[in-house]
Amino acid sequence: MRKVAVVVQDGAEPFGLGAMCEVWAEPYHPEDDNPVFDFVVVTPRPGRVAGASGYDLHVEHGLDEAEDADLICVAPKRDFLDPSPEVAELLARAHARGAFVFAHCTGAFVLGEAGLLDGRRCTTHWRHVDEFTRAFPEAKVDPDVLYVQDGTIVTGAGSAAGLDAALHLMRQQFGAKVAATAARRMVVPPHRDGGQAQFIARAVPDCAAETLGPLLTWILENLAEDLSVDALAARNHMSPRTFARRFRDETGTTPHAWVTAQRVVAAEELLELTDHPVDWIASEVGFGNAATLRHHFTRSRGVNPQRYRRLFSSRQDEATA
Repeated sequence: MRKVAVVVQDGAEPFGLGAMCEVWAEPYHPEDDNPVFDFVVVTPRPGRVAGASGYDLHVEHGLDEAEDADLICVAPKRDFLDPSPEVAELLARAHARGAFVFAHCTGAFVLGEAGLLDGRRCTTHWRHVDEFTRAFPEAKVDPDVLYVQDGTIVTGAGSAAGLDAALHLMRQQFGAKVAATAARRMVVPPHRDGGQAQFIARAVPDCAAETLGPLLTWILENLAEDLSVDALAARNHMSPRTFARRFRDETGTTPHAWVTAQRVVAAEELLELTDHPVDWIASEVGFGNAATLRHHFTRSRGVNPQRYRRLFSSRQDEATA
């Protein structure tokens, strides 16, 4: 992935564009050794692009500048139900040649126009799911997740979930260390699993004695321990049923899913940065054995641990050299 293009249109939402710039438009930082991309913002009609928040944009480049991009991101716009035929055609061509296509928030409506979501899993902002389903009945929209990747097509939910989806792609293409470095620079969590809920119905309690925050920190520091619901509930002096309900209320996912995701993240880092055997890594992060690690890792990341190590440990070696 070398060239990244972001498409903006009239009514461009500033956070969507800004989120993509934060991830893909950064210059080189020697202390981070971060990848640098040929980054370009494009629009159907270059010049003044009306913004959605009291100021406009000036965009010099037309859609032709995105024809050779390895990744095309679609920033959300205010009037997302207005057709975008030129952008839809660009995305269809990009997908046909194997490029990644990423829609942030209501940008998914343009992917629907392009016919790229028929029969595919996808998501968009939870407020607009009904409109999306009416417009694109063949799409398999999931309103309860932060982001979805189906092949080379990625859709993210609103606002901050766009950062999560972009960091997911960064992690997939460049490894856990690079993604974590980018997240640290932006002061955001290095990894939120796409299966987390978009919308948590009630706020996390303010009382520090009630929140699960300290327990989550303890889990991250003790991944090799027994982290079953029964064990965690007992540690927090709750019944398993109450604990599981509280956990979902505060995190948007189940204890098992959250713990498994953290163990996979820890395994990624060890695969990249050490030469320890996979069995040792599996034990260290709490999976117990290589077969269990392989199952969860492959299911989550799409490659097995050995292939992941070959892909990303070699890149780290090249960067060090």
